[in-house]
Amino acid sequence: MPVRIPEYITVHLGDPDDAGAANVRVPFIDYIKNVASSEVYPTWPESALRANIYAQVTFALNRVYTEWYRSRGYDFDITNSTRYDQKYIHEREIFDNVSRLVDDLFNDYVVRQGFVQPFFTQYCNGTTSTCPGLSQWGTVDLARDGLTPYEILQYYYGSDINILFDAPTAQNLPSYRGLPYRLGSAGEDVRTLQRQLNRIGQNYPGLRPRLEPTGIFDVPTEQAVRTFQRIFNLTEDGIVGKGTWYKIKSVFNGVKGLAELNAEGLTLEDVSRQFSVVLRPGDSGDEVRQIQYYLSVLAYFDDALPLPEFNGTFGPATEATVRAFQRQQGLAEDGIVGRDTWNAIIRQYDATRNSIAPGVLGSADEIYPGRVLTPGQTGRDVEVLQRFLVQAAQNVPEIPRIEPTGVYDEATENAIRAVQQRQGLPQTGVTGALTWDAVVSLANDG
Repeated sequence: MPVRIPEYITVHLGDPDDAGAANVRVPFIDYIKNVASSEVYPTWPESALRANIYAQVTFALNRVYTEWYRSRGYDFDITNSTRYDQKYIHEREIFDNVSRLVDDLFNDYVVRQGFVQPFFTQYCNGTTSTCPGLSQWGTVDLARDGLTPYEILQYYYGSDINILFDAPTAQNLPSYRGLPYRLGSAGEDVRTLQRQLNRIGQNYPGLRPRLEPTGIFDVPTEQAVRTFQRIFNLTEDGIVGKGTWYKIKSVFNGVKGLAELNAEGLTLEDVSRQFSVVLRPGDSGDEVRQIQYYLSVLAYFDDALPLPEFNGTFGPATEATVRAFQRQQGLAEDGIVGRDTWNAIIRQYDATRNSIAPGVLGSADEIYPGRVLTPGQTGRDVEVLQRFLVQAAQNVPEIPRIEPTGVYDEATENAIRAVQQRQGLPQTGVTGALTWDAVVSLANDG
C-alpha cells in the first residue's frame, strides 16, 4: 500500500511560529525541484544528486504523511527553515539537470523494510553542520568512489531500507474528515482512532483502553476518548472533533517515533483497511446497501432525487441518485461517494430526519437514527429500537422477547443477533442502518 504523492504541498516561508511569514501552495514536483536546486550543486556526480533527491522527497513525504505541522494546529505542511525542514527559495531558478532528475524521481521514496510510512530521512550538509543522517557533501565522495544512489542511502540509513518506485499521486486531503466522531459513528477513521488509542495506551498507563478495532465508536471507545482528553487537558466530552483528532495523531506519531531516524514504524497490518473509504459504480456489499438506505430516505422526501436500488450493488440507478444529490449540493458530479459526498449525505440525512413531522410514515421513529447502537448505550434511540424488537418478536417466533428498558443490554444484543441471522446480515449484535431497517420491517410485516 504505497503512500500517495500529494499533488500540492503548502510551504511556510519562515520558522513555524513566524505568523508574519507567508504560506505558498506549490505543486509537489516543483517544490522538490526548488529544494534540490537550493540544497545541492548541479555539478555533483549524478549518483550523489539522485541520493539527495530521494532523501528530499522522502523527508517532505514524512512531514505530509504524519501531518507533522497540521497535527500541531498549523495551516501548512512544511517550512522553508533549515532549522526544521528543507531549504526552499520561492520562485528561484531551477537547474536543468536537477529538473530532469526530479521528473524521474519525485514519486519514489525511502522506507524501512517491513514498514509503510516514508522514512524520516534526516540529513545535513556535513561541513558546517552534522547530524546522525545523510551528509550531503559526503554523498559526493561516495559517488566518486563508485557507489550507486541506493548504496549511498544504505551507507547513511542502514542496509534495511528500500526504495518504493512510482507511487501514485493524489489530492492532499487532511486526515480529519470535517465532521466530529462520537458515540455511534462508524467507519475506517473510527478504526484508526481505536488502533491509535490502543498504541498510545502502551506509553500512558492511565489510558490502557484495549479497544477492539471494530470501526464502531462504542461505549468503551467513548470512555477511552474521555480519558485521553483528561490526560491531555482537552475538553472532556468524549467527542473527537478536530482538536482531539489531531492531538491523538500527534501523540501517536510521537510514541511511534514516525518523524525520527529510529522510528518504530507502521506495518501493513497497522494501516490495513476494513471499511471502504470510497464507493463507486461497480462496488457491492453491505456498505453500498447502507448508502442506498440513506439515499432512499432522502429520495422519499425529495422528488428531485430518483430512488436508488436497494440491492447492495452500485448500479446505474444508484449512480444516478448520487449524481443528482451531488448536483443539488454543489459537489463535483462524478457519481462516486467519497469523503465530501458522504459527509453531505450524513448532514442532509440528519436534517431530513429531524424535520419529519409526527405521523409521517406512521412514525418518524421508523427511520434509522443515523448512529450505530451498541451494547452499553442508553437513551431514547435504544428504547425505540427495543419497542420495534418487541413488535418483531410478536411476528417472528425465533426473535427472543425483551423489555424496552432504554439500555442496550445482553438481551437486546441477543435479539438483534437473531434478527441479523434471519435476514442474512453479519451477526454482530450491533445495530446499524441495515439492521435497524430489518427490525422495523419485521415489526411491521412479520
